Amino acid sequence: MTARHERILPVVIGGDIGVYAIARQLHEATGQRVTVLANAPIDAISRSTYIDIEPLPAHAARDEIRDALNGLAAGREPRSAVVMANTDAMATILASLRSDLEPVYAVPFPDVDVIDRVSDKGAFGRICDGAGVRSPRQVVVDFSGADDPDWAAPAIDIPFPLVAKAAVGAAYDAVEFPGKRKIWFVDSAAELDSLWVGLREAGFRSTFVVQELIAGDNTAMRSITAYVGSDGAVRLIGSARVLLEDHAPTMIGNPVAMITEAFPELWAGAERILTAAGYRGFANFDVKIDPATGEPVFFEINPRIGRNSFYMTAAGANPMVPMLADLIDGEPLPRKEVTTEILYSLVPTRLLLRYIRDDALAARIRSLAPGTDPLRDPADRSLVRAALVEAQRLNHYRKFKRYYPKPTDLSY
Repeated sequence: MTARHERILPVVIGGDIGVYAIARQLHEATGQRVTVLANAPIDAISRSTYIDIEPLPAHAARDEIRDALNGLAAGREPRSAVVMANTDAMATILASLRSDLEPVYAVPFPDVDVIDRVSDKGAFGRICDGAGVRSPRQVVVDFSGADDPDWAAPAIDIPFPLVAKAAVGAAYDAVEFPGKRKIWFVDSAAELDSLWVGLREAGFRSTFVVQELIAGDNTAMRSITAYVGSDGAVRLIGSARVLLEDHAPTMIGNPVAMITEAFPELWAGAERILTAAGYRGFANFDVKIDPATGEPVFFEINPRIGRNSFYMTAAGANPMVPMLADLIDGEPLPRKEVTTEILYSLVPTRLLLRYIRDDALAARIRSLAPGTDPLRDPADRSLVRAALVEAQRLNHYRKFKRYYPKPTDLSY
């Protein structure tokens, strides 16, 4: 820890598990208390012994966020604070506020135009083509003209079952309608038509993508986490084999258990994408291995560190360290590749093993269990908090029984 880090103000915006994990990593990297700006943070945050909570209204406007951050940092010297968040919408807001926040704050996000390019799943497919990596075959459905009574979605020439999701996450976050899901698995034309009606009536006027469904259960998924320095060089990269994903409608696709593993071929593809996009800051990729061909399929890049970034720290590479060295100290660290194998799991091992159909993989899990859960933090010594965290882990039995009672070859 440098003298500068001993004076740093770490700030995180949001109130979910991913925010706690970021706060824990900042605390471990700096030794400082962490300020979380949130409306209704989870108990693991509100009962933390090293997190200070400052209220931020739900759906706070850009100016409110700017004023709150500048108020926290009033009178501080340059490069003495850092702000993090973990939603696409907040990443975009913070990137747009860069000129208002720097030089006091480090803002480890790409520029807005880069976020717009990589976050739009339609544009992402074109970037993948240019980088020589495969992305899912897809059709983009534009709702910008959906107020016209004659509007109709285009014909979809991809065989069912399909996957449908918002092309731009921030636009989808802004609408609400009954049965809303993060990702839609669609088995028929009637289901797809029903989705278009729901989106149109909810006032959604951005773009949706319909993609081919790549077969394989959750264990075919891979996660890549990277930090790209201010000079454009990748300073940290690591990855994990997903074991199990959340299947609750609003959380589907979020891994809840992973094993860190080096995938150099995937890293090379990710770096070509980052270079092509002119990327800076944290990035998280979702990739699936097509069981029919063994070929990796890049689904998306999240312009932020990702909800499960703590798997990097558990494997010995806290992502905050290279970011702080780059943006706070102005002394970029040498490139680090994460190769240590650890189990990262938010769920009980007994539950996890129910979903593992490969005996060798199950043996690896047992050898690494119980693994690391970012919420189980020895620095947070509240007994009440610890009990709530354990209750949350056990609650996964109920959630999986309801939403994903047994593993399937299609992951839904």
